[in-house]
Amino acid sequence: MIALSALDFSLPLSNPVLLFSLILFIILFAPILLNKLKIPQLIGLIIAGAIIGPNGLNLMLRDSSIVLFGTVGLLYIMFLAGLEIDMGDFKKNSKKSVVFGLFTFLIPMGFGILAGYYILEYTMPTSILLASMFASHTLISYPIISKLGMAKNRAVNITVGGTVITDTLALLVLAVIVGMSTGEINNEFWTRLSVSVVIFALIVMLIFPIIGRWFFKKYEDNISQYIFVLGMVFLASFLAEAAGIEAIIGAFLAGLALNRLIPLTSPLMNRIEFVGNALFIPFFLIGVGMLIDFRAFFEDLETIKVAATMTVIALLAKYIAAWLTQTTFGYNADERKIIFGLSSAQAAATLAAVLVGYEVVLGTTPDGEPIRLLSESILNGTILMILVTCTVSSFATQKGASNLALARASESDDTEEESEERILIPISNIDTAEELINLGLTIKSEKNKRGIFALNIIKNENSGADKDSEKLAEKILHKATVTASATDNEVQELLRYDLNIVNAISSVAKEHKITDLILGLHESKGLSESFLGKLTEGILTKINTTTLIYKSQQPLSTIKRHIVIIPPDAERELGFPLWMLKVWNIAKNTGAVLKFYASRETLELIAKIYESYPIEADFEEFEDWSEFLILSREIKTDDNLFIVLSRVPNISYMEQMAKIPHYLNKYFMENNFILVYPMQNVIEPSRVDYKNTSIHTSLESSDYDPEEVETTTKDIFKRNTKV
Repeated sequence: MIALSALDFSLPLSNPVLLFSLILFIILFAPILLNKLKIPQLIGLIIAGAIIGPNGLNLMLRDSSIVLFGTVGLLYIMFLAGLEIDMGDFKKNSKKSVVFGLFTFLIPMGFGILAGYYILEYTMPTSILLASMFASHTLISYPIISKLGMAKNRAVNITVGGTVITDTLALLVLAVIVGMSTGEINNEFWTRLSVSVVIFALIVMLIFPIIGRWFFKKYEDNISQYIFVLGMVFLASFLAEAAGIEAIIGAFLAGLALNRLIPLTSPLMNRIEFVGNALFIPFFLIGVGMLIDFRAFFEDLETIKVAATMTVIALLAKYIAAWLTQTTFGYNADERKIIFGLSSAQAAATLAAVLVGYEVVLGTTPDGEPIRLLSESILNGTILMILVTCTVSSFATQKGASNLALARASESDDTEEESEERILIPISNIDTAEELINLGLTIKSEKNKRGIFALNIIKNENSGADKDSEKLAEKILHKATVTASATDNEVQELLRYDLNIVNAISSVAKEHKITDLILGLHESKGLSESFLGKLTEGILTKINTTTLIYKSQQPLSTIKRHIVIIPPDAERELGFPLWMLKVWNIAKNTGAVLKFYASRETLELIAKIYESYPIEADFEEFEDWSEFLILSREIKTDDNLFIVLSRVPNISYMEQMAKIPHYLNKYFMENNFILVYPMQNVIEPSRVDYKNTSIHTSLESSDYDPEEVETTTKDIFKRNTKV
């Protein structure tokens, strides 16, 4: 036992247990206290760091542990930005990202050079290096975007893409200016830098996904997967430094490389976000606060002049870049606030530049004092600029993102009852429970948090006769609940006693107003024709839901493409927009590519949806299902077959559908597949009312109108998808 007198309470504190406890309480209480004053959480942590740091109350030093955790936090921010980005939007908006990246680089560069040379009267190399610090920025307010659910917004998308461009260019300017000042710029320098950067990018973007897909197929342990992801992030960051650029670029590219392998709805994604936002990112913000030395601003007028000039120029230039981007692409005022908020914070690359420039000594004064490329006044001024720009960034981002989130929420509230979604997942095998729940989480609408039902059926007349069956059922349902809770979703457990499984499923579906049904097949078993026969004669005749039959050969997150095969006239069926929404959700949440095989009329309608809700998709005309096996040439191991079926007497039914089980068993046993039976109008197949279509709307007859189908589909997408 340690006596109280033996504990060291001298400042700065040295007891590691006390230090870590202090930081944790700061992370806990600083945001809570400052939120009452409407101050963003990020600023609260930076201010707390300034108060407890060596330049404040001196409670702790900015030692190697703070630097280590802070570095992890910084890389985490960039990694999350790459991981959460919508790849479909990213590719669609790549040109816009380039335009914004050039705006937010060239404008601050121009303003910075003029201010440094004419206002602060520095040399041209110092002015250029100073300007590069204004051009770069750090996505320090990105956690606000993520928390408010705006990561997929178009303004966020182009800002994240533009960040990579401007930071890379700014850091290259840093390397060139430092090289020129030290006499290292030559042909060998340019060749080495170009080759190393290209090799680094190819390794991360091409090899990392291959390694990641192999690992996720082989190891399903949650802890192993998380450690693997962290290892890949830091390996990419190290490779970036080895290539001669900053580690933050490597972390961002690692996020892009692993983007498709970590679905947004997966437990792994939830763990990544949780640990980063709870621990590593706050450490980084506290570490930034510890750099602030307010005394320097009262002791040196030159520091005040430099700090004021740097702060004004940086904010003005970034605002002009955001305004030009808004004007060029027709964005609204709140999106401009997001662009400005995300791009105005100076931290990571700015700190790297000022510290490197401060260490470069050009000579000495007659008194023996070193002449630095960046003076001590610039160093202190940079710290103040970081504080002010991070504050402005947080307020602007929170204001813009909150307004957009409120607008979206008000639209959702108007249609909440109309778009209610309830997914039933019967589970009889504990080995398939996790994958079935993951599929349910992937296809569900984003606002649906409690609409998933896990059902286990015990075939026994007497509910108390078989205790072993009950224990197994409880174990299976518990696993389903744990899987969903890892993603902050709830599963409602249902236990049913019935001799007839079909009756049990149909009864539960009616009692709970189920809209979607997911049935699983064991990976070692094929799909029998009798199974589909019993299904269509049993469940599908008793309940009218969107029914998915799923067989998993590999985790859904490792799928590269979803091959969606659609029969002619499928768009004339009542359930077309409902199952199409599920397909879209799979693409949005996993990042996998969709390839549609359908008739020309169906593809034209899907293409119109694609224009409003972009994803990565390809389209190919295919109508003759008697030639179904031709598609086997196109199918690869990491593809998932998504086959839309029908039943008599509906308009999209074809006799060739009866051969699908045989084809799957003989030619596609190594592939995942999902068979879809849409909600259908079993009364009059050629007459469907699309005017008031919703999940619980009764069927009425009216003439088929393609424009009404398109309007209804887009309306259902709007009510169930975050844009």
